Amino acid sequence: MNAAVNKAVLAELAPTGTLRAGINMSNFLLVTGKTPSGDPDGVSPDLAREIAKRLGVAIKLVPFPSPDGLVAAAGTDAWDIGLVGAEPQREKLMAFTAAYAEIEATYMVREDSALKAVGDVDKKGVSLIVRGGSAYGLWLERNIKNANLILTASHDEARSRFVDEKIDALAGLRDGLTKDIAKSPGMRILPGKFAAVQQAVGTLKKNTAAIAFLREVVEDAKASGLIAGFIEKHKANGLSVAPPG
Repeated sequence: MNAAVNKAVLAELAPTGTLRAGINMSNFLLVTGKTPSGDPDGVSPDLAREIAKRLGVAIKLVPFPSPDGLVAAAGTDAWDIGLVGAEPQREKLMAFTAAYAEIEATYMVREDSALKAVGDVDKKGVSLIVRGGSAYGLWLERNIKNANLILTASHDEARSRFVDEKIDALAGLRDGLTKDIAKSPGMRILPGKFAAVQQAVGTLKKNTAAIAFLREVVEDAKASGLIAGFIEKHKANGLSVAPPG
């Protein structure tokens, strides 16, 4: 363990002697592959490894198929930190750093759609589908007032229903929607964004010493160019370094 790190921080973040980091496997920009040993690899795992390095402890990456599953595991001793989108609904269970990276979320529509801009979507009579439990899905749950918002268990299900059921708009991350167009010709992506999903590091709300430490690490990683280096290394196009917290 790193003798320079406050004992309270170590006790909160590595009570077993190893930092257990919950990783959201469903975000293709943050987890872009696997290491030769089979561990998740990408911007998010690299940041978790950097935090463990600064603590002076070993790292164990704990994969979760979805962000809502990761958040639901808070308090079950499954992880010590969780790397996930920071949304108000999740702050009931976790304390977060400022964002270390942002991802644009927008809509895909049919080429002949009357919807021309992001602001056109939240209107009466418009149907909108999104993967429930995702950070951008949670944003829509809080902010959509007039459109009919349909929640699904996965983005693949949302895309299939959007095509098959003639739903007006599909919400998603811009880079993912760009790939969806290749699978569903005759679609276009609306210009602009309805939200920038804030990717952050979280821990249990009781870990007051730990969250202060994590916030310092994240701000230093942004300012030093470390996060930008991770993005470049993993070719995570569509991901950008978040502004200072």
